[in-house]
This record gives sequence, structure tokens and C-alpha cells, in this order.
Amino acid sequence: MKTLRRGIALIFAVCCICMQQTAFAVTQASETLFAMDTVMTLTAYGKNAETAIEQAKKIVLENEARWSVTKESSEVFHLNSQGSAEISAETFEIVSRALEMSELTDGAFDITVYPLVNAWGFTAGTHRVPDEAEIKELLLLVGRDKLTISGSSAYLNAGSMIDLGGIAKGYTGDMIIDAFKSCGINSALINLGGNVQTLGAKPDGSAWRIGIKSPYDETLLGIVSVTDKCVITSGAYERYFITDDSTVYGHIISPFTGRPADSGIVSASVVTHEGYRGDALSTALFVMGVQKAAEFWRQTDGFEMILLDLDGTLYLTEGISGDFAVKENAAIKNTCTIKR
Repeated sequence: MKTLRRGIALIFAVCCICMQQTAFAVTQASETLFAMDTVMTLTAYGKNAETAIEQAKKIVLENEARWSVTKESSEVFHLNSQGSAEISAETFEIVSRALEMSELTDGAFDITVYPLVNAWGFTAGTHRVPDEAEIKELLLLVGRDKLTISGSSAYLNAGSMIDLGGIAKGYTGDMIIDAFKSCGINSALINLGGNVQTLGAKPDGSAWRIGIKSPYDETLLGIVSVTDKCVITSGAYERYFITDDSTVYGHIISPFTGRPADSGIVSASVVTHEGYRGDALSTALFVMGVQKAAEFWRQTDGFEMILLDLDGTLYLTEGISGDFAVKENAAIKNTCTIKR
């Protein structure tokens, strides 16, 4: 659910920061493609790098064909339009992960929010503000209990629909990392439209340095150093619309209110080992707000977070604070470390 401009900016930032010091004898293959409504860059190092990249491209295109909400041939489109559908093993797995993340976040991440996303016009770009009666009615269609999967079949309650956009790129990244490992690759960087995932360290053994974009312009908030992890950011600053009364409505819809999330967070980044988890959590944290996100982090292992609020305060969890460097002149007024 990140947009083209964001993808291009982050690819530029990551490439400028991360591709330095690679002028030594390591076989490298790289590919840039447009898929899942964003620009993606795939880079692998090793003797089987070209084979690995070809496999990665295949994974991306196959997943896009399975999970698009607008392509009439996709499994998701069939499910949404018919209420039931036969699904592939890959779709079963990603939907299972999505339901797990919905339960973990107590509904802050929910793929069944799609009827509201559609009503606000973010799917087709026909932006509008639904009235309260419509929102209330559509909220009755939202909730993980509206979706059932069993074997190779999926079922939705009447009127309910799903959108895997909040988890698809992260899960695809995980599939690519597994494919790279099968090819004997132990150093790689993939950028799926702002979802940055790394395999191992850089070829020279140093950590990857990933830029986190400012929500206000094309500069960076800072750089986080990671090895064998992903860095995934959610924000409504790239995909939004403004009404005649100057109200700004972002594309991340709260499953609780049926309206664009208004939690006070303008950027939520997650650092973790699994892409699907980082993708879902970055959206959930954006919906939660700083205080609920901090409590959630204290109760949940396996991830770190970087949050920026409307007042310009940057919140870093203690596990990542030593690996994050604030950029000079970044739009940050204060920095706060969240501790266990």
C-alpha cells in the first residue's frame, strides 16, 4: 500500500547508502521491475546470483497475479466477488499469517477492512468521504471472523472483502529470501516498494545501512544499520486526498473507526526478521498510536520500532536505538527511547 513515488525515493536512498564499498570480486545480479503497483529492486551476490534473481522475479509476478484486488483473474478478486474461492497453497499461507497478525494486534491489522478502503475511493482513485451511516454499515463487514479458510478453500461472509496489500509485499520478500537461500545466496538486498529486506550482511561483511524517509519531503529521518533483517515503514503521507475544506485523509483505514487512522503517528517503521510480520505490524502500529504501540511492543517479542509523531518526536525502542543514526537537519524535534 505504498506508492510509486515513495518506492522510487526509498530505492534511491537505499542504493546511495547501501551500495557503497562493493568494488571487489563478488558476482552480483540486480533487477528493477514494476509490480504490485510499485517499483521494486532485487539484488543478490554470489555465483548463482542471476538464477536467484530470475526466481525472485517469478515469485513477484506470480504473487501479484494471485493477490491483486483489481485483476479479475486473481484468487482474491474471485473470493471478493463470489464470497468463496479455491485458493493456492501460497494464498492459504499468506491469509493464515494475516489472520494470525490480526489476532496478535487485537484487530489493528485486518485484511477485511477492504470494503471501507474501497468506499473511501482509494482503490480506484475516486476519493470521497462516506457518511457516518455508510461507515457504520460497512464496519459490520469487518473482522477476522468474517473470513474462513479450510484446505484449498476460502469463504467470506456476505458483503465482506479482503485486501492483502498490507502484508503481500512483506510475505513476498520472505519467499524471495527463501529462494535466495536455496540458490546458495548469503548476501542480498531487496526493496519491494519501501519494504526493504536483507539477507545476511553486505558482501564486505558490514551491516546494511537502510534509509528511512521523512514523511514531509524527500530527505531522510535517519539510517538504521541491520544484518539479516527487514525494515518496513507505513505512513499515509504518500497516498491521501484533500477535501474542499482542506481536511487530509490518508489511505490507512482504521478497522475500529472505519475512517483514515488518526493516531498522531505520521511514520511507523518496524525492524524484524520476517517481512510479513514487519509489513503487518507497521500498519497496526500506525493505527494504534504511540502509547498503545509502546505497550504492545513491551508485551510482544521479535521486533523493534521507530515512530514519528505529529509533534516531531521520534520514538525508538531500546533494542534499535544504538543502530539508528538521525540525519542532520531531519524533521525531528525530540527523540525518546521506549524501554521495557
